[in-house]
Amino acid sequence: MTQTIAPRVRTLVLLFLAVIGASLVAAGPASAHAALTGSNPAQGVVVDKAPTQISLTFSEQVALSDDALRVLDPKGKRVDTGKPANTSGTTYAVGLHSGLPDGTYTVTYQVVSADSHPVAGAYTFSVGAPSRTAVSADGPTVGGGVVGWLYGFGRYLSYAGFIVLTGGAAFVLACWQRGAGVRAVQRLVVSGWITLTAATLGLLLLRGSYTGSGKVGDIFDLNLLGTVLQTKTGAALVSRLLLLAAAALFIAVLFGAYDKREDDEKRDLTFGLAIGGTVVAAGLAASWAMAEHASTGLQPGIAMPVDVVHLLAVATWLGGLATLLVALYRAPAHKPVDSGAVRRFSAVAFGSVLALVATGVYQSWRQLGSWSAFTDTAYGRLLLVKIGLVALLVGIAWLSRRWTARLSDGVAAEIEAEKAEKAKEPAGARKSSGSTAAVASTGTTDATAAAATGTVETTTAATAGTAAAESVGTVDGAEPSAAGAPERAGQLARQRAAVEAARQKRLRDADPERHGLRRSVLAEAGVAVVLLAVTTVLTQTEPGRTEQDAKAATGSSSSASSDSSASGAVTLDMPFDTGGKDGKGVVTVDLDPARVGANEMHVYVERPNGRGFDVPEVKVAFTLAAKSIGPLPVVPDHITTGHWAASGVQLPMAGDWKIAVTVRTSDVDQVTVSKNAQIG
Repeated sequence: MTQTIAPRVRTLVLLFLAVIGASLVAAGPASAHAALTGSNPAQGVVVDKAPTQISLTFSEQVALSDDALRVLDPKGKRVDTGKPANTSGTTYAVGLHSGLPDGTYTVTYQVVSADSHPVAGAYTFSVGAPSRTAVSADGPTVGGGVVGWLYGFGRYLSYAGFIVLTGGAAFVLACWQRGAGVRAVQRLVVSGWITLTAATLGLLLLRGSYTGSGKVGDIFDLNLLGTVLQTKTGAALVSRLLLLAAAALFIAVLFGAYDKREDDEKRDLTFGLAIGGTVVAAGLAASWAMAEHASTGLQPGIAMPVDVVHLLAVATWLGGLATLLVALYRAPAHKPVDSGAVRRFSAVAFGSVLALVATGVYQSWRQLGSWSAFTDTAYGRLLLVKIGLVALLVGIAWLSRRWTARLSDGVAAEIEAEKAEKAKEPAGARKSSGSTAAVASTGTTDATAAAATGTVETTTAATAGTAAAESVGTVDGAEPSAAGAPERAGQLARQRAAVEAARQKRLRDADPERHGLRRSVLAEAGVAVVLLAVTTVLTQTEPGRTEQDAKAATGSSSSASSDSSASGAVTLDMPFDTGGKDGKGVVTVDLDPARVGANEMHVYVERPNGRGFDVPEVKVAFTLAAKSIGPLPVVPDHITTGHWAASGVQLPMAGDWKIAVTVRTSDVDQVTVSKNAQIG
């Protein structure tokens, strides 16, 4: 039984909306593509003297505004001076007021990475000793909220518009030139242009708020827009708009002068349109490559052209697929998409998949860098999902190729024969039959054929036939009034149009192979919608190589090693022998939480038999030889027999510290024992 397109279209639209919502909710705030790999002072450290500036080091170059780096005292008052500046490579610094009092200071940063995504965060350090602070160390949130959602949706629409525009035009020129005169195809390609243009304008307006305050009210701030236009991303969006103006001219020629020419006259114009369209499409693809992942990191000179080829391959395949779907469902019966066009698209799609795989392998290596990144990073896991969807899409495409191989052009031949038969009829006979012939055709041929198909067309054709017969009966039985003639004529014209539409649909559905191809192409389009959503989220996710490099750099730096959640108490047992009478025992040092900053220290001295041992004096010293720090002396207080303690023991930096304990058992007998421990 032939199925109608409406339920399928509704299903596809619902799937589209569900995937959009799920992908944007799952994405949350856009992931940072530049990571903080070091800072001076480091996170959590306690310094004796207030620094004159703070500096931050990122995994790649970033763009800074005047307020990109801020330093706040314990009360939340800013203590930074001047504008932040790039001091060397990927290190940026801002000066501080002199004579800062002791306490805990908060450093916040909000920058834009080289691949156009906002990065924000915060950390603390202390001068003299830690203190309470009224400032939250969570840092600002960028890329989220309503503005972040709108920006993500705009990115999706821009990709979708580019794919439909480029792929639809390529399908017409390379596979089905007769499609230039099909209204449904024209509307599809034009809608791709409109979508891409509207999305680009929206992204341009949203950009300032997206990378800054995140407020909806700042979307139409002209000052922010002026700032955006001076950035790399702003230049890319403006370039895209200029290229879209050229694309509008291309579309006008493709669906205007090109469509009106005869087949043998289209050859030269086809070549010119192909060259011009390729240049415009490559320029549009470059507007993404020059401002996103491909423009930063390893081998940008190779990565950007590869990214352009990758985007063009995706557009040719998926955009052509969307156009084929529209042609199979909406092309008029006298202009059906023929088997030759489908076979040509099958070959073009195969070449696009090969280009997609080749460029995708290079991009994966560049963005991941190791096999472990596939499972250890968010980018790698998303990439695995994308690879699975591409594999599924290729599998469905293989089924479509099987339908293509069996596709016949019987419907087109039937239509052409019908047109030729009508052309042979004498003009007088056609005129004299008039509406009666149309009604007869409606009441018998189409109604009967529609009934044979068992679809809703039966009701449409039968109703139209009955109404038309009544109208004709009125015409034959009595002369219609002058007032009612135009109304009945319009009604008859609408009935004829409905019957003709039903007849054309019946003819389109008559070929079972064509029906099977429509179903498989519809399945491909559904998977493509999901694939595009995953790809959009992937472009907003920190590359696996960057994430792993940042983790490695942070893990070896003091900023990571000072994290208290990763720290634990340290217990050291050190036997001693002062050499005098009753001079042997064991000294135990407990340091909790063994981190940068304040610590609680307990010292226990025991005799060899395990009983507490009160000695005249116990002293402890901490030395970090790698940083030439120390020895830092600590004299614990005597608590009880064999137990000494000290609170607030300050260790300013993480590292392998030497902990030396001096035990004096008499006026002249003492010894110093030591062990190393990792602090932080």
